[in-house]
Amino acid sequence: MEVNQAKQEHLLALKGDLFSRLMKEDPSTIKGAEALMLGEMLTLPQNFGNIFLGETFSSYISVHNDSSQVVKDILVKADLQTSSQRLNLSASNNAVTELKPESCVDDVIHHEVKEIGTHILVCAVSYTTQAGEKLYFRKFFKFQVLKPLDVKTKFYNAESDLSSVTDEVFLEAQIQNITTSSMFMEKVSLEPSMMYSVAELNTVETEDEGTSTFGKMSYLQPMDTRQYLYCLKPKPEFAEKAGIIKGVTVIGKLDIVWKTNLGERGRLQTSQLQRMAPGYGDVRLSLEMIPDTVNLEEPFDITCKITNCSERTMDLVLEMCNTCSIHWCGVSGRQLGKVSPSASLALPLKLLSSVQGLQSISGLRLTDTFLKRTYEYDDVAQVCVVCPYMSRES
Repeated sequence: MEVNQAKQEHLLALKGDLFSRLMKEDPSTIKGAEALMLGEMLTLPQNFGNIFLGETFSSYISVHNDSSQVVKDILVKADLQTSSQRLNLSASNNAVTELKPESCVDDVIHHEVKEIGTHILVCAVSYTTQAGEKLYFRKFFKFQVLKPLDVKTKFYNAESDLSSVTDEVFLEAQIQNITTSSMFMEKVSLEPSMMYSVAELNTVETEDEGTSTFGKMSYLQPMDTRQYLYCLKPKPEFAEKAGIIKGVTVIGKLDIVWKTNLGERGRLQTSQLQRMAPGYGDVRLSLEMIPDTVNLEEPFDITCKITNCSERTMDLVLEMCNTCSIHWCGVSGRQLGKVSPSASLALPLKLLSSVQGLQSISGLRLTDTFLKRTYEYDDVAQVCVVCPYMSRES
């Protein structure tokens, strides 16, 4: 038993000496660090894992002359092949005049990853031997670029006043970490388009300064989702022009910056976010004045604003259709006259309600006599109808 154990220890010692000699002879080993086994660990493997979109891909390339001869005209070229393009990442395209034995040609490349999918780093080396023979070889290193975040957006229309198109709009951005490690969310901001100004609603104002709603340590764990809220308001010069903010409008884009466990920074910018403005079209109807509370079966007044959002003059006819609870007072089918492009028309109307409670004002119809096109406006607003004769006790 003791003899077998001695043999095993002797074999291990022989293997250790052999490994030590091999490490010293390995050109990729750092001198003085043979015992740390940092040989092949410092070379680029054939497959070095995954990199996430928005991160910076960095690589150290070293070409070592492990022969006993001097080689000349060494040219090292590094290209990154993606599914759509081929990028040259070499810092310099000039050839090195000569490379002595045990010497290296080093290069460090960087590239901000902007595509998802398979990437191939192509390292090509050409040189000339002492005999004048020109030689060339290449190496390929493949890696995958994955999506680090899942971003979803929702738009909400404010109801602070009676205008539907030029009012404030709220943007909710849901950001989910779909990697396998935690992220430090350094910045999540909204860069608005030229038509909007933005207010960030992700801080709580205190006496001294604002505090983030997510706490001091803004970490996002794997598969966790965080919601960011922003308020956008049209700038006055655009809000006053009725024909500009209609249909599909560009809101802006999100700018997201994070750091990984090792402090490596990543950044993503979404494409331009677009929003369909509510109630858009050739003709826009908004309410300028309406009472909050009205009496049952008593006429009350409202004022509508009709805006021509088209690029042509319109000749409009107003029709008023009664509903089960709301009854219009006045002549239906009357001519409103011609309205120029981007012009507005104030229209006072009278109506009454035959039903108590919260009632919706509906039944307005505008017809363009030229195109024979009718625009219907229902649920324009709501009004509270009360009975003035009912006592508080009853």
